Amino acid sequence: MTVRLPDPQQPTATTAGQPTADDARQAAAREFLADLESAMQPTTDPDRVPAATSFRDHSPLPAVGTTPPVPQPGRPPMSQRAADISGVMVASSVPTFAIGTAATGVLWASGHADPAVIGMICAAPAAVAVPILALARVLRRAKETVEAAPPVHHHHYNGPVHQDHRSINTQTRGVWAKTSNELPR
Repeated sequence: MTVRLPDPQQPTATTAGQPTADDARQAAAREFLADLESAMQPTTDPDRVPAATSFRDHSPLPAVGTTPPVPQPGRPPMSQRAADISGVMVASSVPTFAIGTAATGVLWASGHADPAVIGMICAAPAAVAVPILALARVLRRAKETVEAAPPVHHHHYNGPVHQDHRSINTQTRGVWAKTSNELPR
């Protein structure tokens, strides 16, 4: 004999902890989805502007402002003094190269290139320039020292002058303390 069990029934109550689906919430959700779909559809109505989803600014960047610096071709950015010194070095390198090339040609053509003579010729400008530069630096520092010294004050008085050389040393201690530094009369 076979016993047949009844078919299982579907539960009629919501699962514990889950919100109940009421008609008002479902209607609000359907209305929201309908509004969202209508906003996403292209329109020909001139009064209705579609919602922007992205923006790209194609205007050129300002020449002056908060734009970060970009390396430019040519000399790198430097102070005016460094630019002046750089220009002097570039300008003085051309004649130095020409003089060095001429001296090399003369020594090579003569065949008498003595290393001791060449060493003296090359060391002579440095031997003359180093003391001159050192003297210039000493004079510049002396000038800066004189300019930084405090000025000398001369006071001229007519009549008797009394100078008071007393000194007062005080100590103040405590939470509520008052220090009165008055000279006796």
